[in-house]
Amino acid sequence: MEPKPLLVCVVGPTAIGKTALSIELAKAFATEIISADSRQFFKEMSIGTAVPSPEELAAAPHHFIQNLSIEDEYSVGDFERDTLVLLESLFQKHSIVILVGGSGLYVDAVVKGLDTFPEVSSEIRESLVSELEEKGLAHLQQELKEVDPTHFEKVDIQNPHRVIRALEVFRASGQPYSSFLNAPNAKRPFNTLHIGLSADREIVYDRINKRVDLMIEAGLVKEAEALFPHRQLNALQTVGYRELFGHFEGELSLEEAISEIKKNTRRFAKRQGTWFRKNENIHWFDYTTPTEEIVTFVNTKSTQIP
Repeated sequence: MEPKPLLVCVVGPTAIGKTALSIELAKAFATEIISADSRQFFKEMSIGTAVPSPEELAAAPHHFIQNLSIEDEYSVGDFERDTLVLLESLFQKHSIVILVGGSGLYVDAVVKGLDTFPEVSSEIRESLVSELEEKGLAHLQQELKEVDPTHFEKVDIQNPHRVIRALEVFRASGQPYSSFLNAPNAKRPFNTLHIGLSADREIVYDRINKRVDLMIEAGLVKEAEALFPHRQLNALQTVGYRELFGHFEGELSLEEAISEIKKNTRRFAKRQGTWFRKNENIHWFDYTTPTEEIVTFVNTKSTQIP
């Protein structure tokens, strides 16, 4: 019986070097890259989402990079479906394919399948939206902290859509959102190998701060200004844009907005770490590890997985 094809998942916190490693792996195995970074799907958002440069994109075939508009509704379920269809095609040409991204939920959706959640009525959703408008996000954050402290620690609590989603599931079922997570894994027609990049927290935070400075130099403020009229869209409830929208609305000085971007990105990296540490199947490498060493590791592992 022929061995199953292998999906190599490159994961880790933001700004750690996943893009560079994924390209080197794709070149080493003459294969293609699927992006599982939910912030890089949207073509109007380049600078603030650290989309790979034209040179990086040309170095290996990429999929799901700037393939959508911010006007498009696109869920993790849509991504799971589209990626499985794409993988079926790619595995006819390649025995190994690279999946890369810091969006742990999107990686897990492809590898393990999504959890099943209860139906939520439109009345519950509309009620929560009204509460957000009348009482503010802090009110909903406090409720989530009380009813589901486990999910509160993991979710992006600055993203109103994520907070509302968790609360609507709770109100519909009477059970915390986190209780519906971690259903039995779906069976996939491929094997999976997780490669994680890591560094000391101080190094990660320093890399984040420097990346934000580079984004500002590259024109992030102008990019966010062009998107400001669409700020209510789900795609734009994203670190790097929300803070600048606050600046445009007069709530923050530019200096304060930049500081908030750095702080919230560091918080995001911390949540990524919490998510990925749950996965005991990740093989961790220091971010300075030579690519050749990781290529050798993948080669060795690929022959050992049945």
